[in-house]
Amino acid sequence: MINFLLKTILFLFTLLAGCISCTEEVMQPLEKDEVCNLTFPSYFPEMTFNTSDNPVTKNGVELGRNLFYEGRLSRNNTISCGFCHIQENAFTHHGHTVSHGVDDRIGIRNAPPIQNMAFLKKYMWDGVIHNLNEQPIIPITDVNEMDSSMPEAISKIKNDPKYKKLFKAAYGDENITGERVLKALSQFMASMISADSKYDWFRQGKEKLTSEESQGMALFNQKCASCHSGELFTDESFRNTGMYYNDQFKDAGRYRVTLDQSDWMKFRVPSLRNVEYTAPYMHDGRFYTLEAVLNFYTDNVEDNPNLDPQLKQNNHIGIVMNNQEKQSIIAFLKTLSDKNFISDPKFAE
Repeated sequence: MINFLLKTILFLFTLLAGCISCTEEVMQPLEKDEVCNLTFPSYFPEMTFNTSDNPVTKNGVELGRNLFYEGRLSRNNTISCGFCHIQENAFTHHGHTVSHGVDDRIGIRNAPPIQNMAFLKKYMWDGVIHNLNEQPIIPITDVNEMDSSMPEAISKIKNDPKYKKLFKAAYGDENITGERVLKALSQFMASMISADSKYDWFRQGKEKLTSEESQGMALFNQKCASCHSGELFTDESFRNTGMYYNDQFKDAGRYRVTLDQSDWMKFRVPSLRNVEYTAPYMHDGRFYTLEAVLNFYTDNVEDNPNLDPQLKQNNHIGIVMNNQEKQSIIAFLKTLSDKNFISDPKFAE
C-alpha cells in the first residue's frame, strides 16, 4: 500500500513537473531581435517604406506573420488576412472574383497580390491608403471582409501567452496595442519582396530569354509599358481602361475617394509581377485568363469621356494585337513568375 502511494505521488509530481516545463517552454523568449535586411536588386525603385518610423526586425516580421494568419482579427474568428491572400497564388484569393468575408459576405473588389509593397506609394485599387502601416485597418474593419475593430481584435488576443511572448520579443514588453498590430502586419508585408523570376535572372545576365519571350518583351514595351512601366511593371497611376460599370458591385474606382467625375472608373494600374499566378484579373476579377485580358484590350474596350488616352489613339479604341502577338506577350509575362516567392516557407502559416 505504501509503495502504491509513493508511486502515485511520484507520478503526480512527474506530471506536474512536465506541465510546468511545458508552460515555461511556451513562454521562452525568441532569439535576440535583429534588423531584417530587406534585399532587392539594384534596378528596383527606391524603397518607400519608412524603416525609421517602423524598423523591420526579425521578431517584428514573425509577429506580423502570425497576425496575418490570425482569424481572431475578424468578428467571428474565421477570416484572417491569409484567407484572401493565399501564398501559392502570390497572395491573392484564387478562384474568387472578389473577396469573401465573414458570414460568407461578398466584397466588391478582387484581392490584390501582396508583393513588393515596400516600394509603392499608394495602396488599394483606389489609392485611398498612402501608408503601408495603415493598410491593414481597411480589411479588418470592412463590413464585408473581417467586420471587426481594433479594440475587439486586441481583446481576443491580449491574454494569449503566444502573443504576449511575440509582442515582448518584437517590442520589448507585452503591451498589445492597435498601432503595434498594424506596424507588425506592415513589417511582414514589407518583407514580401519578389525579385527572383526568370526576368530577374535575365536582367542580371544569368539567363537568356527564348525567342518568343524576347519577342513578347519587345511587344510588351511597345503596347503595354506606357502603364505597366518600371521594374514593378506599374506606374501606379489611376486609369480608365474602358471597362463597363459593374452594377452588381457599384464600384466607380478612384471616384469613390475623390468624388471627382474625371476619376470615374479609374483604377490603380496593378503590378504584373507573378501575374501568371493571380487570376482572376481586373479590379472585380471579371477575366479568368491572360488571354481574356488581352482579348478585352483588342476587342471590347468601351469608349467613354474618361477613357485613357493610351487606349484612344489614331482613331482606334483599344490596342492592336493579333493572336500570335498576344501569345508572345503572355510568354513574356510568365517570365515574371517567381516560383521561390510563392513557396518560401518564411511566409507560410
